[in-house]
Amino acid sequence: MSLAQLPVPPPVAPMLAQLARELPSGDFIYEPKWDGFRCIVSRRGAEVELASRNELSLTRYFPELVVALRESLPQSVVIDGEIVVAGPRGLDFDALSQRVHPAQSRVQMLAEKTPASFVAFDLLALGERDLRGEPFHERRRILEDLFELRAGLAPVHLTPATRDRSLAEDWFRRFEGAGLDGVVAKATDLKYVPGKRVMVKVKHERTAEFVVAGFRYYREAREEVGSLMLGLYDKEGRLAHVGVIGSFPASERRALVEVLAPYRARPGAGLEEHPWAAWASASANTGEQGPGHRLPGARSRWNAGKDLSFEALRPELVVEATYEHLQGDRLRHTAHFKRWRPDRQARSCTYGQLEAVVPVELADVFGGGPGRGAGPRT
Repeated sequence: MSLAQLPVPPPVAPMLAQLARELPSGDFIYEPKWDGFRCIVSRRGAEVELASRNELSLTRYFPELVVALRESLPQSVVIDGEIVVAGPRGLDFDALSQRVHPAQSRVQMLAEKTPASFVAFDLLALGERDLRGEPFHERRRILEDLFELRAGLAPVHLTPATRDRSLAEDWFRRFEGAGLDGVVAKATDLKYVPGKRVMVKVKHERTAEFVVAGFRYYREAREEVGSLMLGLYDKEGRLAHVGVIGSFPASERRALVEVLAPYRARPGAGLEEHPWAAWASASANTGEQGPGHRLPGARSRWNAGKDLSFEALRPELVVEATYEHLQGDRLRHTAHFKRWRPDRQARSCTYGQLEAVVPVELADVFGGGPGRGAGPRT
C-alpha cells in the first residue's frame, strides 16, 4: 500500500492559529498548546510518514516514533499533532531540536537517549474517509474513540480537551510549568482548513529589562541591525546571554545602527575586554557551549556555514522587552522590543526579575494513564 492512496495524501499543510490576548468565549473546544514540532502523521499499511509544518519529512529523525505509531494506529489514517521530548523539568525543546541531525548514527543514539512522544490533536482521515469537511467536535469524537480502541501506547498520546473555559484558563496557568506555552481554542463546527489561520491561540507574555551587550548585522552590507543580543546577570555576577530581539522593520534596522554606535567598543579595544569574550573564543574553536550558558558566537547547528559572530557593545544599554517564557536559563522564543530604559542600570538586570514558573509533572497534563488526555471528553 502507498501513502498516495490515502484519502488525504501527503504532503498536507497543517491548519494554523491566529494570536489573541484572551481565550474566546462561546462554542469552543480548548486544548493546551504544545511546544514542539508540529507534525502530520500519515500511515498506510507499513508505511509511515512524519511531515513538518513546512511539509518537510521528519521521518528519519524519529525512528522510535515510527515504530510506536505503526503499533498504535490503524492501517489507514492521517493525524495532526505535535512531536515533543519530555525532560525532568517538562518539555525540552532544546533536546528535541538536537534530534534533527544529518548523521544516522547520532539519530539512533538520540532516539535512545532522548526519546520523543507524539501528541495527537486532530484527525484528517480514517480508513477511506476524508474527515476535513466534518466539524471539529465530530473529528475529536472519532479521535477519542480511536484512542480508546487502538492507540494509547506510550509514547503516543491524545491531547487534553475541554469545552469548559474556566478549566482552559486553569490549564493556561498551571501547565506552563511543564513547558506548554498557551492554550488553543477551536470552534466546535470548525472544518479542517489546511494552511489557514482559523484557530485561536493565547500564549504567555511577560516583560523584563535586559542588557544589550551585542548585536548582529542584518546582512553582509552591515548597514542594518538584524538582532540585539540580550544578557542578564546571574547570582555570581556573570552576564549570561539569554536570547535575542529580532524582527525589526526595515526602517528601524537602519536607525538602530546609530542608536548602538555610542556603545561600540572604543577604538583599539578588542573583544577580550567584553564579558562574553571567553565564550566567543571557545565557541569559535570548538563550537561547544559551556554549562548553563548560551554562547553567542557558537556556530549554527542548522547551518554549519552560517556566521553567528556578533559585534560587542559595552554592557550599559538597557532595553525592556516582552517574552513568553524562560526555559532553563534562557528565553525559549525571540523577545520583542518594547522600549529603551535609560533610567535603569545594567547591573539591575538580573534573573531575579523574571517570573519563575512552578513545574508540574507532564503526567498531570496527559492524565488518565498513557495515551489518554486529561479533562472531560468533548
